[in-house]
Amino acid sequence: MSVLEALGVAKQFGGLQAVAGVDLAVADGEVVGLFGPNGAGKTTLFNLMAGALVPDAGSVHLHGRNVTRLPAHRRARLGLARTFQIVQPLEHLSVADNLLVPLAHRPLNRLLPLGRYHRPERMERVRELLAQVGLGREQDTPAGRLPLGMKKRLEVARALALEPKVLLLDEPLAGLTHQDARRLLELIERVGHQIGVVLVEHNVRLAMSACHRAVVMEAGVLIAAGPPEDVRRDPNVIRAYLGEEADA
Repeated sequence: MSVLEALGVAKQFGGLQAVAGVDLAVADGEVVGLFGPNGAGKTTLFNLMAGALVPDAGSVHLHGRNVTRLPAHRRARLGLARTFQIVQPLEHLSVADNLLVPLAHRPLNRLLPLGRYHRPERMERVRELLAQVGLGREQDTPAGRLPLGMKKRLEVARALALEPKVLLLDEPLAGLTHQDARRLLELIERVGHQIGVVLVEHNVRLAMSACHRAVVMEAGVLIAAGPPEDVRRDPNVIRAYLGEEADA
């Protein structure tokens, strides 16, 4: 069953048709990679699903509920979380407190002051999240002192603190070394066994290794979708984007 679905979504900016009647469904326990050259429309489609943009036509559904007109914060309460290409931790707070803040925005907890979150059960949840993303030893470190690779994993942990059913990742590998990128992709693979994941990424070769399904866009439409190895060898994809990389 699809946990997130875009049906015939379209978006135009002035005379530019950024997305033209695209259908995309994401299943529970599936990692979907969204790829394409610059200007293909992948970021616009991502933002339509995230709630940052409202489509001119079509609809977006979360767990079968029509959320087309709901803003991002309302979708977050219904189980959709996202990260951003530029990580934005609360740098003056510890790594642990960076997770207590999103925990405070869960529906039953929003009215409590941050100090109330240092209860044993909530701190136990923080420790679980930090262990999940490989930051268990950094609990008391100010987030601003973390290297970029760790900040990216903290960003994922902050999203997971909301206990989402779907996680949208915007350029998660941007700026990372190969080693840090591999470690983050291993985390994404583990998360993808539990919830639906969509990632938009320019590092096609590396990102596809973590995907169950790859989707490629060109000029606002989907031109290929399927298992990554099949998509890499699709003639339309080779022509539009991957080129010789698809034969590697």
